[in-house]
This record gives sequence, structure tokens and C-alpha cells, in this order.
Amino acid sequence: MTENTIYQYDIPKLNGDQINLSAFKNKVLLIVNTASQCGFTPQLKDLAALKEEFTGKDFEILAFPSNDFGSQEPLEGEALKQFCEVNIPNYMVFDKLRVRGPYAHPLFKFLADKKQNGVVGSTPKWNFHKYLIDRTGRVVDFFYPFTSPTSSKIRKKITRLLEAGSK
Repeated sequence: MTENTIYQYDIPKLNGDQINLSAFKNKVLLIVNTASQCGFTPQLKDLAALKEEFTGKDFEILAFPSNDFGSQEPLEGEALKQFCEVNIPNYMVFDKLRVRGPYAHPLFKFLADKKQNGVVGSTPKWNFHKYLIDRTGRVVDFFYPFTSPTSSKIRKKITRLLEAGSK
């Protein structure tokens, strides 16, 4: 059953290929909308540190560049790819997409709408809004942009989800 999970969505990778999010089954995920020229952009390093902390565990970070807030993601194509290769070394970055409004990608419509995901209703208000996904592809929580990826709140929830799946 995939209707209440992220596994129903195909996402464009930076190279233009599509990947179905079922490729991340049995993994705990942190999905983040990012931007290269935002006051929160230093969180890219925090996300790398978080990924490093959970190396060897079934945890992934999925970053989605978006230009929806203050035009803070002007990069496209090869420039975006190069920025990501330098600044986002250890987690997956997808192609730029819309994360709010009528033209939002269906994944972000799902993440933001409690009627669809069954748990949270939280549309990204700015760059670096974060959604926590359990091993079954279900949304379990969200965090506002000002919550650091390395905060104890996020780290504890990830640890709990990882431990729950390893029993």
C-alpha cells in the first residue's frame, strides 16, 4: 500500500533521470528543501554532519533545491550540479522543483497536506523546511527552517526511528 507513503512519487534527479522514492524503502529519511543563497544555507554543512553521524545506519537525507522563497536558488543545470558536488558531499540532491503553491511538486503537496499524509499539515514557509519519514515511507514529523539539522530534537527522533526498525 503506497497511498499514504512517499513511495508513490517519481522525482527528477540532477541529471534529469527519474527515480521512484520506493528506492528508499526501509530507510529513515529527512527530506529538506534547500537553496544556495539563503541565510539558512550553512545548514548544508549541518546536514552533512548529521548524515556523517548516522553513517552505516539506514538513514538518508534527500535535498530538493527550490527557488520558491526570495529567489534564493538561482542556479540551474550544470551550475546547480557543481554547487551540490562541492557543498553537499554525502547526501542526495535532486533537481530543482517547486515546494509550495499550486505548482508545487506532488511530493511536496503530499508532505504538506495532512489529508494526504495522515499525520502533518505543514507547508514549507521558507528554505530548509524538513520532513522526517519512517522506514515505511510515512511522514512522522516536520521541523521549521530555524531548527538545526544537528539539533538534539531531530537527532533523537532519527535515532528512535532507526532503533524501532532494527528490533
